[in-house]
Amino acid sequence: MTQKTILRSDELSCPSCVPKIEKALNALPGVEKAQVRFNTGKIEIEHDPAQSSVEALVDAVRGTGYEAQPAAF
Repeated sequence: MTQKTILRSDELSCPSCVPKIEKALNALPGVEKAQVRFNTGKIEIEHDPAQSSVEALVDAVRGTGYEAQPAAF
């Protein structure tokens, strides 16, 4: 079952960070699609939560050198 998770990062300041973060997220098991919008700091991920938890998604972003946290609604 696929779920959509939205992360937020206030550190995204240029388009060059986009492919780096998307590549790291898309490499995780169960991730079907990751889309980063640097101008809003929004990171949308479609994934299977049984294979990649929200914590794993956050860790993948942090592994690229950027902070991230689940977006609050």
